[in-house]
Amino acid sequence: MKNILLAISFALLATTYSANVQAQNVAKSLCEYVSVDDKSRLRSFLKSNKLKIRNIFDGVQCNGQNLVAFASQNNAIKTGTLMLGKLPKAKVAGILTTITSPELTAAAQKRING
Repeated sequence: MKNILLAISFALLATTYSANVQAQNVAKSLCEYVSVDDKSRLRSFLKSNKLKIRNIFDGVQCNGQNLVAFASQNNAIKTGTLMLGKLPKAKVAGILTTITSPELTAAAQKRING
């Protein structure tokens, strides 16, 4: 019985570790695409991995910032605008104070108000 429990525990640990590594790789790729403002590669990556910005936004941080704040810091207007368009209005309103770029601030205000 001990061996069965040990095998199940090890299998669960391996699965959790594998999922954790995969999540870190996804986050790293997203941060790289945002940092170089590569909108087409970001969209392609999201589509090929069947991900949606609104579902992963809260779980991904780049240099301790949310994705939009990171885009703002790196002057990544195209990717920042794309993400603002995909997020719910309430989420955009909540992160508005983290945006430093005038262009992204304007896009966020437009998303919130209209």
